[in-house]
Amino acid sequence: MLTVLISGVTALVVTLFGTPLLIRFLRVRHYGQFIRQDGPTSHETKRGTPTMGGLVIILATWAGYIIGNAATLRTPDASGLLLLFLMTGLGLIGFLDDFMKIRHRQSLGLTPWAKIVGQGLVGIIFAVLALSFRDANNRNPASTHISLVRDTGIDLAFGGWILGVIFFVVWANFLITAWSNAVNLTDGLDGLAAGASMAAFGAYLIVTIWQMNQACHGVLTDAPGCYDVRDPRDLAVVCAAIVGACLGFLWWNTSPAQIFMGDTGSLALGGAFAGISILTRTEFLALLIGGLFLIEVLSDVVQVGFFKATRRRIFKMAPLHHHFELLGWKEVTVVVRFWIIAILFAIIGIGLFYGEWLAWQ
Repeated sequence: MLTVLISGVTALVVTLFGTPLLIRFLRVRHYGQFIRQDGPTSHETKRGTPTMGGLVIILATWAGYIIGNAATLRTPDASGLLLLFLMTGLGLIGFLDDFMKIRHRQSLGLTPWAKIVGQGLVGIIFAVLALSFRDANNRNPASTHISLVRDTGIDLAFGGWILGVIFFVVWANFLITAWSNAVNLTDGLDGLAAGASMAAFGAYLIVTIWQMNQACHGVLTDAPGCYDVRDPRDLAVVCAAIVGACLGFLWWNTSPAQIFMGDTGSLALGGAFAGISILTRTEFLALLIGGLFLIEVLSDVVQVGFFKATRRRIFKMAPLHHHFELLGWKEVTVVVRFWIIAILFAIIGIGLFYGEWLAWQ
């Protein structure tokens, strides 16, 4: 637990005191945000605000993980390093997108296909490596089983191991692309994505700590309902670092934002969320824990699909947070209420997770 605490505090300190340095650096080079022309007119005041703040979130997460482990003389495990690799790789895709927007001085960066290809390359490497690195208990960081609150009996390797790996790579890439884009869509108002990410990863911090204390071949050896997750302690360290990093960043990102996380941060956080769901064997539980992200991406999908079919719109604007802005809600009101929704979804997810464990007792 000390490692987890040190990791979170370290990441918090790095973003709290490191973000203003990044803001100063970006302002000197005029690396500011470009605003979409079809968005709410109130957003025009945000034009030129420094972006790519996700860089400090990623750096703080790495710092928390490394210093937390070093301070308690722990050796990093495969699961934590894989999660950080996925987060950093998706952050790099986002950085390229942000940089192109700044360089071309418009709100369009990488093409959708370029993003998908980049996410796919990172996702394939992550997925293949996640099925490697077997530990002493014969556990890989991930499994080919579809998971709800733990692995189910549905095994993607039903047709053989090689076919199972292929199916798992496709499944993992679907999750990575979906969640990274969901968080990216949520990042449209000051502090919204950072606060919602704190709720989601805070829930996963509780999940991983519980898995750590109820691990098979661990504290309660083969106890009923134990979790066959390879490195829950290492995953808890990463989750704590992300929560701390988002909290420190939120100090500077809350309304009126002095810096945006940009695609650098939103893709990194979305990728990390997908990764933690895969590595903790809670792929469908993530739909509840990340319920706000799901609502945001569904609102966009429904809006686009309905408009193509009928040439009419369901919402005034998608994603959903812009709809409420155009209804006359103040930005801060939308953000705080959406934070509350994110927290409620996280609590419901934790409740389902704990309830499933109780059913084993």
